[in-house]
Amino acid sequence: MRLPTGTLRISEPYPGLFSYFDGRLNGARIFSPEPNWVDDGAYALGIASFAIVSGREAVVYDAHLSVAHGEVIRKHLEGLGVRDFRLVLSHHHIDHVSGNAAFADCEIIAHKLTEAAMHRDRPALEAGTYDGPPAIKPIVMPTTIFEGTMGLDCGKRRLTLLHLDIHSLDGVGLMLEDERVLLAGDTLEDMITYVAEPERLEIHFKDLDRLAKLGATRLLPNHGDADWIARGGYAPTLITATERYMERLLKQAAADPATDVPVRQFVAPEIEAGWISDYAPYEAVHRRNLAVVRNMRG
Repeated sequence: MRLPTGTLRISEPYPGLFSYFDGRLNGARIFSPEPNWVDDGAYALGIASFAIVSGREAVVYDAHLSVAHGEVIRKHLEGLGVRDFRLVLSHHHIDHVSGNAAFADCEIIAHKLTEAAMHRDRPALEAGTYDGPPAIKPIVMPTTIFEGTMGLDCGKRRLTLLHLDIHSLDGVGLMLEDERVLLAGDTLEDMITYVAEPERLEIHFKDLDRLAKLGATRLLPNHGDADWIARGGYAPTLITATERYMERLLKQAAADPATDVPVRQFVAPEIEAGWISDYAPYEAVHRRNLAVVRNMRG
């Protein structure tokens, strides 16, 4: 799969920390007018990958939507003098592993649960039947596996990988220790979280509490607002906004569907407080979240 990359935007929220953002362009599509996971999920909501640079070294956090996107990231970093690359996977979901082949000759670091999920899903991902087209082939697997936490050095920069069971059981955040900036993957999202594992919501609550206690001063989610990310990301109140949304979601899922309200009304206090943005395509995510949580409850 090769996607056009003309709408990819590169920013530098902090010195030596780069964001590569694509999508969130008010209905624009890059793959097909037919339903597909690229346009109707990642591109519609906007998706970023990140890279931390120190001299000749770079740690890339997710290789983006396609191999072409990954190649743009790599070319940009090579233009900065980077020659030593490592790729960290934030989790196993399709829009976070689809660009791995651009870094096939590099160390690829993932949590043990991410590797297991990728092995499980590999036939469907390569056949295009996992979440519909487009297919991802080849799937490039991790080469280094960890559990719990893992420390990394990138030149003089100190990084820590953290297992966070939020959104998916294999979530991995990356903390820049000196800056106290956290690359949050899909553990946090603006404007609301995508409930991928409704049966694990109680566990997600516990790890959101653990995340809040890590001491990050700014948060950079993969799905967010491009300008907000470029300005340095989100305050820790994004964690609180996520917790409040999940609490209301569980309560509303037990209520009469006739009382459901649009997402911007559902999270109006957090929008008005300036913690999250108002972005219309999240209405479909909210409706889906309510449906899957209601279905879980029977």
